Amino acid sequence: MKKTETSDGSTANYYEIPDGVSELQHLIAYKNMNAQVGEMFRALYRYGQCSHSDLEREIRKVMYYAQAELDRIEKYEK
Repeated sequence: MKKTETSDGSTANYYEIPDGVSELQHLIAYKNMNAQVGEMFRALYRYGQCSHSDLEREIRKVMYYAQAELDRIEKYEK
């Protein structure tokens, strides 16, 4: 289980970009995101910019991977 941090509502350590990160894949690896979370993150980051995928498709993709992640948490994290 990942360690959680408390924020006072202003900035927090979990918003800082680590040194050496120059592309999204580096950040995904640094944050140790699994496949589902990584796919959601990528889809939201490129939202509205991808020529082969309209907005509805991108949101449906996020919803699909969010449901897959919720299913995983309910099955394996409890």
